[in-house]
Amino acid sequence: MATMNPHITERRHIPDRRAGVMHTSAQRMHALDWIAMVLMIIGGINWGLVGMMNIDLVATIFGEMTTASRVIYALVGLSALYSIYTLSKMAGDRYPH
Repeated sequence: MATMNPHITERRHIPDRRAGVMHTSAQRMHALDWIAMVLMIIGGINWGLVGMMNIDLVATIFGEMTTASRVIYALVGLSALYSIYTLSKMAGDRYPH
């Protein structure tokens, strides 16, 4: 037991990769960020279906231009606007002036 494997002993002194990660508000996703992302995915799938197969899934489920479908469309649009804000906030955190 006079010698130990040097690779094992050196490895103990390497800091954990996760320890150096800074958790800023731009890197953590809060509930509103998740909701916005889910709504944008729903909107993207809906537009993909409209473009490829001429099927408006929101209108099929909730009715064409009913109050419920208009609320869904509005929420998808608001989530896209919120995501623009989030993106600009993330870019500001990454590239400070």
